[in-house]
Amino acid sequence: MSKQYLLSGLSVAVAGAVFASSFSSIASAADRAAFEPTPEQRVTARQVAILLDRSHYTKQALNEEMGAKILAMYFDKLDPNRTLFLQSDIDEFTQKYAQSYAERLKRGDLTAGIEIFERYRTRSNEYYDAAKAFLATDVNLNTNQSIVLDREDAQRFTSKQEQLAYWQNQTAYALIGITLSQEDDKEKDKAYLDNPELSRGQDLVKAESRTPVQILTNRLNRQQEQLARLKNDEIMEHILDAATSTYDPHSNYYAPVQAQDMQIQSSLQLEGIGVSIRPDRKNPDYIRIISIVDGGPAATSGQIRANDLILGVAQEGEEMVDTIGFTTREIVALIRGKRGTSVTIKVKQPNAPDSQARTVTLVRDVIKQDESGVQHRVVELPYEGGIKKVGVIEIPSFYLDFKARREGLDVSEYRSVSADTEKAIKALNAQGIDGLVVDLRNNPGGSLDEVAKMLGLFIKEGPLVQIRDNRGNVQIYTDKDGGKQLYQGDLSVLINLGSASASEIFAAAIQDYGLGLIVGSTTTGKGSAQSQRDDVALGSMTITQRKFYRVNGGSTQNKGVVPDIELVNIYEGMEFGEREYKNPLPWDTIKSTNFVAEGKYSQALLNTLSEQSLARQAQDPQFIYLSKLNEIRAIDDDKKPVDINLDKRRAKIKLIEEKTLAAENARRQATGEAPYLTWSIYQASQDAIAEERGAMKENERPKLPESEAYILEAARLMFDAKK
Repeated sequence: MSKQYLLSGLSVAVAGAVFASSFSSIASAADRAAFEPTPEQRVTARQVAILLDRSHYTKQALNEEMGAKILAMYFDKLDPNRTLFLQSDIDEFTQKYAQSYAERLKRGDLTAGIEIFERYRTRSNEYYDAAKAFLATDVNLNTNQSIVLDREDAQRFTSKQEQLAYWQNQTAYALIGITLSQEDDKEKDKAYLDNPELSRGQDLVKAESRTPVQILTNRLNRQQEQLARLKNDEIMEHILDAATSTYDPHSNYYAPVQAQDMQIQSSLQLEGIGVSIRPDRKNPDYIRIISIVDGGPAATSGQIRANDLILGVAQEGEEMVDTIGFTTREIVALIRGKRGTSVTIKVKQPNAPDSQARTVTLVRDVIKQDESGVQHRVVELPYEGGIKKVGVIEIPSFYLDFKARREGLDVSEYRSVSADTEKAIKALNAQGIDGLVVDLRNNPGGSLDEVAKMLGLFIKEGPLVQIRDNRGNVQIYTDKDGGKQLYQGDLSVLINLGSASASEIFAAAIQDYGLGLIVGSTTTGKGSAQSQRDDVALGSMTITQRKFYRVNGGSTQNKGVVPDIELVNIYEGMEFGEREYKNPLPWDTIKSTNFVAEGKYSQALLNTLSEQSLARQAQDPQFIYLSKLNEIRAIDDDKKPVDINLDKRRAKIKLIEEKTLAAENARRQATGEAPYLTWSIYQASQDAIAEERGAMKENERPKLPESEAYILEAARLMFDAKK
């Protein structure tokens, strides 16, 4: 069964080693015995291959040429920084499998991919062992050498000597980073002890006693253990996802645990115990419970407390698994399960001995993440001697509980973004707002049906978006609510580079109809539609089968939606968005629809508004601050050589800290707040605020002033446009 879904512009990354490679050019003898694929895994591979061969938008056959491209992508997926495989590894496997790789996939034969993965695992383990051996020596942190950290486009190493030199430099550089981080932490510890009010009642003193060598060695051990714990389904995910993403960045394969994550993201609910977790600040080997969901199994048990450290997890009827050193994702996978089944967790409070650990058995239940959906509020904007009431609707994604809809539940029984937005608009209209700002910043997309329903709340009648399939057929989504227009007032839509997919459809339609100003920065540029296939034997797959177009005929693919008025771009200089992906679909156009714009902003008006906004941004403390951060971020560039020298690195970090503190203090003074006396006091305060915010529900967190500046400027522009 297939379901239409517009996925995030940020595809799920394939895990890889931080540093990796080998001591020898031939590792076959050391490769671990590969697993034998199960019938279900072979069927899954065959299903994925057939879908790519016959159903992808590009109509690209899975032939010998495409198989060679998939193989090359697989190497890059496993080793994105090109420090793992030697060139001899690439040559060996290319010669052995390039011609047959496509046919193997179509037969469901995973053996080539498994063999390559085991070489990857061998190289990784050899690196970990080599790095730990290097750390056992007297590592020189003040060399005259340099290193390029971003090697994505670099040539692979051709000799073990060249590779070993890189590993040693990278390990030394990592030690420098930990050393400087420890110096920073000690200064923050002193700031907390000297100024207890900075901690905001939290225990944030790290008091780290381990040396940088011990910390890095422990980190390498943890990564090596995680690699050893990879399940066979996850290895299959690496193999098949390389195949799908060779066709385009948004065709992906997800192993069962990842498929479950996708369902959670789209439906805003999960089956678990109702806790929020993350690595412990003081010791990342432990996962800490940050907050407890009201009404969830953990909360109703009365035995689980915030700040508990998770020591182990046991499935029903099985032995306890020691989870010290596990990742957050691994622990989530153990805790989550079918509703009504039980799970036992072993926890203790920080600083308590293991002998005081508590073992708690909980029955899994559906946890609804109500605070994660649409949020609305009213802000007051001083405007021309009066006050304007501005409604704000924050839309985190275009979510829909597909499972509930498939099961035929009434729409009132499950969450959807269109229903939640309709309620928000009615509530804001009842409060007599003067204008509305729809915030789509960092919204990754979601359901196409939902964005169409959303647009119907704003557009009286007419086409909304065009969809072209791989056969060239064009379907036009139109407003089907009989001319209803729930909101007809002044409107601004906030976008940025993190706005993708369904967000771009929404912004593009509002822009083409002239119903509101589009404000912010150019969007991701994901103009393709995926079908999510839950009918593969294991896990799920998304496959790009259609491309969407604006009502004026232009695609949002690659180019994205360009705002009417530009605001400071917080992602300036970052490699992020469709234009940075490998194998993106191209931009193009089709025939325009017969739509009638309900409003219109002249180019002269937009030019005037833009000039006025630029002048305000140049004076606004928050926008000045964000612009300064963009400049400071450009000081460090991973594509350029960096010194492997503690003193030089410390001096550079000091420069960055001074500039950052100056930028922060400038905005504080401009807004009537006392400046921070030192960098360590500033950092200590920011850490405390972040911890405090992290423990709050999403809808209870105070708005950050630098984020709120965008809301206020979007509102002002909206009113200025109507003068």
